[in-house]
Amino acid sequence: MTRINKFEMRLSALSENESFARSCVAAFCLPLDPSIDEINDVKTAVSEAVTNCIVHAYNGAPDKYIDMSVTAEEGGRLTVTISDSGCGIEDVEQALQPFYTTKSDEERSGMGFTIMKTFMDELLVTSQKGRGTQVSMTKYIRGARNVDSRTDSSTD
Repeated sequence: MTRINKFEMRLSALSENESFARSCVAAFCLPLDPSIDEINDVKTAVSEAVTNCIVHAYNGAPDKYIDMSVTAEEGGRLTVTISDSGCGIEDVEQALQPFYTTKSDEERSGMGFTIMKTFMDELLVTSQKGRGTQVSMTKYIRGARNVDSRTDSSTD
């Protein structure tokens, strides 16, 4: 039997919630026994995804929400899904290209999706113009413990 743990949360689209989302995901995946590098990879990708929602989907409107669900599966598969109901992406393939940004007049590098792809093992972006975007990212935690075999077999 595969053991699964999951949590969901809804955040106001405020920049200060980016670090909260990142910290929650990092704490949630600790039972998988990730390395420091794996934790930092996940935190960086979550930071980029949440920031993209705030900046691009909602243009910083604080009365909007970001939904996040995180699933940890036995064997080390961690999946983070971040969704918004913002403006959506007209051309997802173009948006996935390095340095592409719709905010060239601001200090935006257009590297958000590239960073997510670099730090995670899988990235899936689905979007509908005017209806929102969903980013699903998967990381395989290489040193993951089998959550059903955490028994202490030592004898005194």
